[in-house]
Amino acid sequence: MNARCLILDIGGVLELTPRTGWLTRWDERLGLPPGTADERLTDIWEAGEIGTITENEVREKVAIRLGLGPVDTESFMADLWEEYLGSPNTEFIDYVAGLRPRCRLGILSNSFVGARELEAAAYGFDRLVDEIVYSHEIGVRKPDPRAFAITCARLQVRPGDCLFVDNFAPHVEAARTAGMLAHLFEDNAGTVARITAHLDPTVSV
Repeated sequence: MNARCLILDIGGVLELTPRTGWLTRWDERLGLPPGTADERLTDIWEAGEIGTITENEVREKVAIRLGLGPVDTESFMADLWEEYLGSPNTEFIDYVAGLRPRCRLGILSNSFVGARELEAAAYGFDRLVDEIVYSHEIGVRKPDPRAFAITCARLQVRPGDCLFVDNFAPHVEAARTAGMLAHLFEDNAGTVARITAHLDPTVSV
């Protein structure tokens, strides 16, 4: 287990996911004070991230908590996924696709139940990397050290051989604590330079 490895986050790295304001619009649509919908659904968001709730249960609970009929429930879920999926960071995805012969490639994402199927259909991440580890499938989220350990085990690599890339500083620090090299994603160019240095230690950045 000595192969060099690159592990990537999805949201904010492989996907560009700016806030769309969809929950604010639903508060307005339902005549609720700002932040009410999010507050009523907090436990559902948390359960969805660690897979203790199914997609159907999410829909059922959303409908009950917000008093939505079937059509509005589906519209609500569509708005959720529109922001969640964002748009592909095509330039960076194309770069990563060219790395596969050179290193092990993985994804570690704090996710939501249903994400694997939708992201595979939209962006083909299942074909981009060797392993995808979703929090809703393993039951733990970053920065829990178990998430990093599970990812390394599935990729059959040592933490010290891995470069982890995430756009959230606490997750970057957690990866370092877990024994990985880690890089805070801020833009494509800087991240490509850091990955290049990881794969070829003779390159300085």
